[in-house]
Amino acid sequence: MEPSSTEGGAEEKLVRSLPHKVILKHGQELEEEQEELAEHQPLEQEDLNFERWKRRPIPKRTLHQKIDDLKTYLWNAETNEFMGRSGKSWSLILLFYAALYLFLAAMFGGCLFCLMWSISPYHPTFNDRVMPPGMTMAPHLEGHEIAFNASDRKSWRKYARSMEEYLRPYNDAAQQRKNIPCDKETYFMQDDLDEAAERKACQFKRSWLGQCSGLQDANFGYSQGMPCILLRMNRILGYLPGQGKPINVTCGVKKGPPEVLGKMEFFPKSIFENKYYPYYGKLRHVNYSSPVVAVRFTGVQQGANIQVQCKLNGKGIINDSPTDRYLGSVTFSLEVGA
Repeated sequence: MEPSSTEGGAEEKLVRSLPHKVILKHGQELEEEQEELAEHQPLEQEDLNFERWKRRPIPKRTLHQKIDDLKTYLWNAETNEFMGRSGKSWSLILLFYAALYLFLAAMFGGCLFCLMWSISPYHPTFNDRVMPPGMTMAPHLEGHEIAFNASDRKSWRKYARSMEEYLRPYNDAAQQRKNIPCDKETYFMQDDLDEAAERKACQFKRSWLGQCSGLQDANFGYSQGMPCILLRMNRILGYLPGQGKPINVTCGVKKGPPEVLGKMEFFPKSIFENKYYPYYGKLRHVNYSSPVVAVRFTGVQQGANIQVQCKLNGKGIINDSPTDRYLGSVTFSLEVGA
């Protein structure tokens, strides 16, 4: 009988506890349902008036109000602020930027000083990638094109004037006054002098150019249909062309039969002599005069447009570059009329 009484007591306790939990659970569910119903209640007519939710326009400010605001921004007498900042704030800003720019200026000046201290004004620090020299010509007025009629003075006068201006520094009197005569055929080395010392230069006299000097024929052969041109090798500081042997110059027809160009004469020689090299730069080689090779075309076929190419030939010279037509050569068109 005892076990049955014990079981009965347990069931009674379970029954008593269940209604309380059910009531709590149902009460919570009722509250949640009421909240959901409140959320889904239809809006009142007043709530559907969307005009009340629109942003009200800001009233326009008058010009006088804007001017007053600007004055207040520039100087606020109540807070003693200029452009929204106090005097202490402005002082700190100015001090910061002054220190910043002084530091940047000092750093830039230090870098510039180190750079100028490490390089020489007389020669490049690194010159192991110096390209072989190119070649220029005179006259050079309308590109690389020479076209004229021998009987028409106006057509060739500009070429003769250009040649005269080009050869003016080579006048004999100027060369004798500034430069020295050189008889040796070897390089004129002056490396034993002080780095800043002025270097001497060899004379190159205009009279050596013969028929192309403009002294015997002031028209440089253009009035006779036998024009002259001047060829000069570009200056490269410290460069020794030809590796001990003079650089030779040749001219010929680039495209077409070679006989249309006829005979040529070279003055003073068809070479650039070694005694004019090396070049020491403008600061040390003040009176340096680059050697010139003059070419006179004595048998040009009249009326033919000829593409003439003049080349430098020698050791270390490149004259057939596909990308740089001025490297070791120069090409121009020549057309001589009657």
